[in-house]
Parts: sequence; structure tokens; C-alpha cells
Amino acid sequence: MGNICRSPTAEGVFRQLVRDAGLDTRIETDSAGMIRYHQGNPPDARATAAAKKRGIDIGDLRARQVVPDDFVHFDHVIAMDEENLRFLEENSNERYHERMRLLLDFAEGVDEKEVPDPYYGGDSGFEHVLDLVDVGARGLLAHIREHDL
Repeated sequence: MGNICRSPTAEGVFRQLVRDAGLDTRIETDSAGMIRYHQGNPPDARATAAAKKRGIDIGDLRARQVVPDDFVHFDHVIAMDEENLRFLEENSNERYHERMRLLLDFAEGVDEKEVPDPYYGGDSGFEHVLDLVDVGARGLLAHIREHDL
């Protein structure tokens, strides 16, 4: 919700996949949260450390809140869980709802529907988030390549 754990992790993973695919001039990524509480802050240190262990640098990211222009600007608005998806839908024009999905909707072979919030747990929660986000991000990139490029 505050854009310091799951969302920047997902952005970092997806950004790396896009870069590795040579599509970084065609696909723009950004993450945002539902609340402004952490506005301007870097990702949680545990998220940064877990990502760094996998060769993904998210240290340059800063938390921000979703703004109305995001719904216009981005072709895909991805949420980590149902609560955030509902928030996005409730705070946007209905014409943008078709752009909104859960990240794990794109994750083949994953039984979970939501990426859990690791904030109040231990380091293993951040590792689990990375595992889920990786599968979801790969599926999202495949979807974009098939339908949008």
C-alpha cells in the first residue's frame, strides 16, 4: 500500500526482465502505492537486500502515490492483491478498469492469487515475494509481447 515492499520489488524485477529482453526503449515501468505515508522514501531495506542478492537493484526507486494520470498513461495497471485492485478501481474511471489486473493473473503454475505483504514478517517473506513476482513478471512480459508490441 505504501510502495516500499512489493511494488518496487515487482518494478525492479520487471524492469530487469524488460532490459534483458532489449525492450527498455519500448516498455516503461513505474510503481506506486495507494497511500502517501512513505512518499519519497526508498524501498524497505529488506526488499532492497533480497533483490540485490538476485542481482536486481531497486535502490534508485522512491515511493509515490498513484495519481489519476497513471490510469491514462499506462496500458497495464498491476496490483499485488485484491484490496489494492479494489482501491485502483474505486479511484479511477470505469473505462480504465480493463487495464487493471493482479500480477499473479499472469503467473502460470502459481496457486496463489495475491502477492503477500512481507512488511511485518521476516526475511523469508521478501524472498517469497521475489519468487512470486518473478513468475508474474515473466508472464506479464510474455502477455505484453504477445498483445501489445
